[in-house]
Amino acid sequence: MESSSRVVIYLTRHGKTILNTLDRVQGWADSPLTEEGALVAHDLGRGLKGTNFVAAYASDRGRAIETARIVMKESDNHHLKLEKLAEMREFGFGKFEGEYNQTVLKMVAKAHGFESIENYYDKTSENNSNIVIDTVHKMDETGMTENSAIFEKRLTAGLDAILQDAQARGGGEVLVVAHGMVIHRIIEMIDPSKNLRTIENASVTKVIFEDGVYSIEEPGNMFYVEAGKKAQGGV
Repeated sequence: MESSSRVVIYLTRHGKTILNTLDRVQGWADSPLTEEGALVAHDLGRGLKGTNFVAAYASDRGRAIETARIVMKESDNHHLKLEKLAEMREFGFGKFEGEYNQTVLKMVAKAHGFESIENYYDKTSENNSNIVIDTVHKMDETGMTENSAIFEKRLTAGLDAILQDAQARGGGEVLVVAHGMVIHRIIEMIDPSKNLRTIENASVTKVIFEDGVYSIEEPGNMFYVEAGKKAQGGV
């Protein structure tokens, strides 16, 4: 494997789903894209037209697979085989799956002595995703959740598999459709200074591997979606 081969991973969050719209927790649980979610996936695909991916991956959740197929078709990369990768699956929230997001976040904040998650984030220098992941893990007695170390190990294995495949193809650009917490955690693993409070649906974060080192560029970029809207004649 040529370690010098440059690989650019277009790490994308899936389009908006029914549970997203209802502001409910959605980790290992799944729901289909809404009409709005499908439209933004089409916009993203059109915005990526001209990008010739060497490989395409999606989490094994339906919302990521559905988004990836739309993006691949619209960007003229439908000839690629879409690989489903369980390692890129969202963090599992255990008994909190389907609960209101704000209910869970308020529980996390209160567990640390704060009235809101925003207050907690403002007062701590810890990685934000770890705060939620490890607190949910402690509060869920079912044993279905992962702690941050296990979650990170899983994501690292996924990135390694994607990287090895891309480098075996000589490097290049790779499409990976995943989830919000996945993207937050990968950014924090590589360059915490680049993390954002919110990862929008269909945003693109570039994960670059070059000369043996990972770096993050354009975290949470909505440029491709906006370009796709313009290409379609939208505002």
